[in-house]
Amino acid sequence: MTEILSQIVIYTRPDCSYSDALKDELDADKINYSEIDLSVHPEKIDEAIELAGGERITPVLRDGDVVTIGFRGLG
Repeated sequence: MTEILSQIVIYTRPDCSYSDALKDELDADKINYSEIDLSVHPEKIDEAIELAGGERITPVLRDGDVVTIGFRGLG
């Protein structure tokens, strides 16, 4: 069986409890993802804003072509 690499990328901020909740849920469900902490990578802020339709909000989750803004739970 070939391992499929995750396409999930989440844009977060360390002071965002919704970012923490999303990461906790992804970890609990053993879902692989890449995290872009916008406090560490400020050059990615414009990218996150564009994905969020112009909003300054975290988390932003990109799974391939699907973008989810904010956190409402995965289940």
